[in-house]
Amino acid sequence: MFTTRPTLQGTFGMVSSTHWLASQSAMAVLEDGGNAYDAAVAGAFVLHVVEPHLNGPAGEVPILLAPAGGEVRVLCGQGVAPGGATVAHYRGLGLELVPGTGPLAAAVPGAFDAWMLLLRDHGTKSLADVLKYAVGYAEHGHAPVENVGATVESVRELFETEWTSSAEVYLSGGTAPRPGRLFRNPALAATWKRLLEEVAGAGDREAQIEAAREVWRTGFVAEALVRQAQRPTMDTSGERHAGTLTAADLAGWSATYEAPATYDWNGWTVCKAGPWSQGPVLLQQLALLPPALPRYGSAEYVHLLIEGCKLAMGDREAWYGDAAEVPLGALLSDAYNAARRELVGDKASYELRPGSPGGRTPRMSAHARVAHGDEPGFDALGAGEPTVAKHPTSPVPGEPEVGPDGLTRGDTCHLDVVDRWGNMIAATPSGGWLQSNPVVPELGFPLGTRLQMTWLEEGLPNSLTPGRRPRTTLTPSIALRDGVPVMAFGTPGGDQQDQWQLHFFLAVALRAQVRDGLDLQGAIDAPNWHNDSFPGSFYPRGMRPGSVTVEGRMAEDVVAELRRRGHDVTVGDPWSEGRLCAVARDPETGILSAAANPRGMQGYATGR
Repeated sequence: MFTTRPTLQGTFGMVSSTHWLASQSAMAVLEDGGNAYDAAVAGAFVLHVVEPHLNGPAGEVPILLAPAGGEVRVLCGQGVAPGGATVAHYRGLGLELVPGTGPLAAAVPGAFDAWMLLLRDHGTKSLADVLKYAVGYAEHGHAPVENVGATVESVRELFETEWTSSAEVYLSGGTAPRPGRLFRNPALAATWKRLLEEVAGAGDREAQIEAAREVWRTGFVAEALVRQAQRPTMDTSGERHAGTLTAADLAGWSATYEAPATYDWNGWTVCKAGPWSQGPVLLQQLALLPPALPRYGSAEYVHLLIEGCKLAMGDREAWYGDAAEVPLGALLSDAYNAARRELVGDKASYELRPGSPGGRTPRMSAHARVAHGDEPGFDALGAGEPTVAKHPTSPVPGEPEVGPDGLTRGDTCHLDVVDRWGNMIAATPSGGWLQSNPVVPELGFPLGTRLQMTWLEEGLPNSLTPGRRPRTTLTPSIALRDGVPVMAFGTPGGDQQDQWQLHFFLAVALRAQVRDGLDLQGAIDAPNWHNDSFPGSFYPRGMRPGSVTVEGRMAEDVVAELRRRGHDVTVGDPWSEGRLCAVARDPETGILSAAANPRGMQGYATGR
């Protein structure tokens, strides 16, 4: 089978990420004797530097880790809503939705503390050892990918007139970053160098990491973040608002470990973050599959997966969140999904149909209940993570840009590592994009905007609630085979993440294996698709009932049959759906594998 690249194989270590500099930096840590967790931290901080339009230190990250011989765990780097972030406060400002940009959308920053906790508990390297790659690229420069400059150009007017601290970094001398010219972020480099200086005398490796966590929570970093959060800032509402983040919010939050949500399917166990993420959507899609599947890649197969996704996403809207108890056991039960499966017919559904697990009555936002786009805001472009790469005829947003509504958009990164000892990690860093909030002048990076994913209505599982996490779209995966971790994978893409990951996973699980191992690259390269038949997670929360966007490589007869079944099909560019990364380990042979997405021409795997 033709693939764009080989599936890499070796025995020492493998890394896959959405940027080659992050992949190679992580690999350098492995070569220097570090383990998968050391490598992941180094790669993550490089991603902050080289993909600033896609993530930042004040964003968030869910991490799945599978220590060799240990249990899979979730490390939650998703910060909570600040104490002052109440529905009443936002409604009192005349808002019906949380803005897509600005400090009102900022949760407590979560990414930094999660990476520190990972390094402290599972790594072996010092903080200086893993930060030196990011410091080097920020201080001495790197050649940016084209989309960094394109994103900056899309918000040039905003930066020059309102977010002037961002212009100082990203429009230095009036010029946006561009390929072939070194781009530096000296403020970010200075932040990490000062942090390292302040913790150098704290004691041993773990003591220094703990000291760094305190500097972030209560020291100069915290002070600068709070000053910025409380500064009135122009946001997508068209007005200037101050945020609600306080020193107490920063000081009182920590990343935490928890058990994963899991589902067993055909000898596999798929592990995801809990229903504060959209992770269980992938598990529900597996649970909705019939015992016998149609031929892989056929119109019937694609139709089945699209319709199952709509049902799972309906449940996401009604039941997922951190502000109420989620009946996850019932949502993943055989009886519940057997009944839900009966709703899948031969024709495309245009309805949002949440179920009633355990007889409970579903409740959704009034905004979400608009099923056919007959109110303003629906079929609108979101301000968060895009769904597909750009295509001139697609009504769905692409790489970060400014749409006709004037909104800015960001995306996400992904990173997977497996080492020679069998340690495995999957992480999806996001938020804190350069187009999310103004750069904090003293720090060189902005706050995030994850609160835009909550509803300004009381009593919903995803209502804006102080001390509770917004329901995030970020959703890395680890898969076990017969109880043993064998694969880590994930993708950027907002609401599309668990669609593309399902298609990838099934391609691995169902298609013939090649080269005596998992054909990761073939599964990543396979033509992909997504639908938007549910409320988007990002401001202004638009939806396109009945929509399906497919890559131009999908067979014409499959597209024709999908349309005959009633799907509203948009044919995008041939390589436009998904940015998947994956690593794997064969427990019998010890052979490691890796692959990365060719779409967007940034993602690379490396290893030996």
